Amino acid sequence: MTTIPAMFLAADGIPDPVLVWWTLLGGALSAGGANSFNSIIDRDIDEQMRRTRRRPMVRHLVGKTQAYVFAWTLTIVSTLILGFGANWLSAALALVATLYYVFVYTLWLKRRTPQNIVWGGIAGCFPPLIGWTAVTGSVAWTPIVLFLIVFWWTPPHTWALGLRYREDYAGADVPMLPVVREAPEVTKQILVYAVAMVLTSLALWPVAGTGWLYPAVAAIAGVWILWEAFRLDARARAGQRDAALQPMRLFHASNTYLALVFLAAAIDPLLF
Repeated sequence: MTTIPAMFLAADGIPDPVLVWWTLLGGALSAGGANSFNSIIDRDIDEQMRRTRRRPMVRHLVGKTQAYVFAWTLTIVSTLILGFGANWLSAALALVATLYYVFVYTLWLKRRTPQNIVWGGIAGCFPPLIGWTAVTGSVAWTPIVLFLIVFWWTPPHTWALGLRYREDYAGADVPMLPVVREAPEVTKQILVYAVAMVLTSLALWPVAGTGWLYPAVAAIAGVWILWEAFRLDARARAGQRDAALQPMRLFHASNTYLALVFLAAAIDPLLF
């Protein structure tokens, strides 16, 4: 969702389909490796949470050694696929994203600070950079703006989920922001990050020199997601909690928002 549009922008049109295939395959395996490491390391807290207690490590369907072999295999193979199928800069970026996710987010931040998802979420911002560098072999301001869109998007998206599963995170002693702060403070932060996200999305227009389609879609989608964030904040300030807050509405809306913005970024070069 965030890699292919960056490739379209980098190519100023339709990128090489073979290159897209190798980039997506390498990226998918890289994400799989990172998630596998996460499932191994977090199996103790996954067992305590409704959302994660059906994962294979929790159910003892996969042994620890087997899981590590699987995770390392995915990581190594993904690096080789990106290196030979795209270029070694893209491969290095994917490897950095995996290592950051494992060592900075999972092992260091997740259980220590309510800012865990803010800085730990950086790992999920790498796909636009990987897609762009796969085409161009270099980094530019356009993929950095795309990187920042995902950066600002991640906290509202995750904190909405955290509001829904607050008791789960609290029971597992994970200091997500909805656990350590009252709902009105969380929704206020969600609104602030949503504003930053929308403003950053609009900045792509002059930076990338897009046509009128992208800013039109980004503006309309931005108004919509800000309205959803404002409604969530209003419900929290009115004293509503848990299910009455309807945080999953914003969670799902954020997925749609990101898809619309990046889809517009991919289509725009085809029209202008």
